[in-house]
Amino acid sequence: MNKLIIYTDGGARGNPGPAGAGVVIYDENKKIITREKKYLGDNKTNNQAEYSAVILALEKAKELKAGEIEMYLDSELVVKQLSQKYKIKDKNLGSLFVKIWNLSQNFKKIDYHHIPREENREADRLVNKAIDEHQEK
Repeated sequence: MNKLIIYTDGGARGNPGPAGAGVVIYDENKKIITREKKYLGDNKTNNQAEYSAVILALEKAKELKAGEIEMYLDSELVVKQLSQKYKIKDKNLGSLFVKIWNLSQNFKKIDYHHIPREENREADRLVNKAIDEHQEK
């Protein structure tokens, strides 16, 4: 697998609160390869959830042996932090950044792009599904 196009989203109800991550991975022809969702816990922030979604995506991309990644997120803050345009002041996000940095070494290139929420509906749907499924148990 050479290039993947990945949409990620993370969210917490209550901020902090119950949180989930959603990932949609496409091949370079925009054909869906996989959808992933994960419940992240009962006391996470939106930013922690956004970072966790990127980690989930990179772990899956590594399994798929991707070379390059185009990553799309609706969190401008996270995009700018991952692109090293903004500093990370929150120590909890710092440890997640390090995990992303280490995972990113498995790829030739990763580009992070900020998109409007309306263009990230499928990943957002997966976030809510992960939280809802956990709360129904």
